[in-house]
Order: sequence, then C-alpha cells, then structure tokens
Amino acid sequence: MSRVPIKEKVEISSTTNASLKSKLGLDAFKEVGEFHIRIKDEVKHDPRMRAAILVCPAGLYSEKENGEVVVTKDGCLECGTCKIACGDSLLEWRYPDAMCGVQYRFG
Repeated sequence: MSRVPIKEKVEISSTTNASLKSKLGLDAFKEVGEFHIRIKDEVKHDPRMRAAILVCPAGLYSEKENGEVVVTKDGCLECGTCKIACGDSLLEWRYPDAMCGVQYRFG
C-alpha cells in the first residue's frame, strides 16, 4: 500500500479553534415532554453515578454538595456515553421522540 503525499496545506478556520463550549452552544435541543435521560431515584447518591460526570462530553452531569448527581437537559448530544458508563441499573435512557432532541448547527 503506497502513501499519497499531501500537496496542499489545509487552512483551519477560526471557528475550528473555538472552545468546545462555544461549539456546543451552536446546537439546539428540542424536548417535548419528559427528558429522555432519567437518573433512577434510588441511585442518585450512588458513587457509580460519578462516571457520568467524567465521561459526558457535553458536561451535563454534576454533583450537588450532598453527593446527589443531577443531569441537565440543555446541550445533550444523544451520544449514549452516559448510558454505556452507568448502565441500565442507574439510568433510564432512550432516544427522544421524533422531531425532538439535538439539532446540530455548524457555524
């Protein structure tokens, strides 16, 4: 297998250098009814829920002073990373209803 040499330098736009938060801020999230992720009541203080805080690329999970982990809906990417990290024993996770959920916007 031969390698193809790169002949042109690719220019990176200023929006590519923007912070992750500003890029995520371009997206919109439309939710009708109940949010598609729910932390089960009996595990909100479970230390295993901290995995969601560490892995969520949108930073939706946080821990209160009392140790309870909470999730905010604004900015969800619907990637399922929290579901993989925490599993069905901690989270109820489903895709949003049709025409709802994340709307990616590229600026």
